[in-house]
Amino acid sequence: MTRKNRRHYSYLITMEILHCHVSCSFSALKHPFPRRHNSPVRFPVNTTRFPRRPTSELQTSVSVPAENGTAFSPSPSVPSHKVTVHDRQRDVVHEFFVPEDQYILHTAEAQNITLPFACRHGCCTSCAVRVKSGQLRQPEALGISAELRSQGYALLCVGYPSSDLEVETQDEDEVYWLQFGRYFARGPVVSFSISLPLLKLSELF
Repeated sequence: MTRKNRRHYSYLITMEILHCHVSCSFSALKHPFPRRHNSPVRFPVNTTRFPRRPTSELQTSVSVPAENGTAFSPSPSVPSHKVTVHDRQRDVVHEFFVPEDQYILHTAEAQNITLPFACRHGCCTSCAVRVKSGQLRQPEALGISAELRSQGYALLCVGYPSSDLEVETQDEDEVYWLQFGRYFARGPVVSFSISLPLLKLSELF
């Protein structure tokens, strides 16, 4: 085979290789992934469109308001006591039953009775009342001092009745003033002023 024929033969082989490469690349672009005739993928469908509402943390044994004339049937396992609240701000008297293991304020709200409150955790004095008769427990009443407790003051949001109870609401901030006002009003306020010399910027470095 002459040199000219060898060159021509090499040229033909090269062109054939390039043709095959271009054809394969074009086919790969048209079908980058091999076709599979499998069954369609099925994803599980959640039939619950919306999540369930969380149950209330308030354990109320009262389902019917006592002020509408319907008799209230307390739980036989937990003793209940009649609580009378004289709301002086609204000039209303509320009477309802509260089990010994329930907060007075929460149970009143379960019976659609509106009483003053703010924090619900025994820290402020918005729900403070003065006990006229009866007994209650309030171990979580952090917002009222032992001295005021001994004088008959209590917090309804963390109070448990121990017997039939009669209380009356207090004026706004009355208990707070009795507890802290004397400290704020003790002695005159002393004020003083101090003059400092001004320093130049060059004196700082």
